[in-house]
Amino acid sequence: MKTALVVDDEPLIRRQVAETLDQYGFERVVEAGNGEEAVNLAVANRPLLVVMDVSMPVLDGIRAAEKIGSQAPAPIVLLTGTADAETVERARLAGVMSYLVKPFRGEQLFPAADLAIHHFMEISSLRQEVESLRETLEIRKNIEKAKGLLIQKGMSESEAYRKMQKMAMDKRKSLREVADAILMVG
Repeated sequence: MKTALVVDDEPLIRRQVAETLDQYGFERVVEAGNGEEAVNLAVANRPLLVVMDVSMPVLDGIRAAEKIGSQAPAPIVLLTGTADAETVERARLAGVMSYLVKPFRGEQLFPAADLAIHHFMEISSLRQEVESLRETLEIRKNIEKAKGLLIQKGMSESEAYRKMQKMAMDKRKSLREVADAILMVG
């Protein structure tokens, strides 16, 4: 279900944003009146999009964006009456994907939301790829260290690698598990 979270301390703006998102195909729009409530609702509902005001009671929109980013990552579009460089920079550092200055028109929200969602998905995909590559590199390092231990015991590099492969096949373990075992025995 396509869920959006709309956060603003002004009910009329929340309603305007919610109606606009409804027109753009969001099946469910959850509303909050402050940043703390926004964080809790983001964690509970895992929205596809968060549209949030900057100036709010309890917790401002940028600090709420930081918390949402760490607890329930989602693309965030900030709505604000200020466009000063400091606020924009704080928003960028908090992981905000798009920024609209109030007063805004409904047709401005769609491109901002669409870009935010697509950039978020792209960044998420890249982060997963980086993590996968990091894990692969770590496995490769352990295999090389284990192979090094076997070489120190008098084997050639190719003999050490073949021995590790054979152990993996015989014990029905991955090469990583064999390398880890060799390193533990050391």
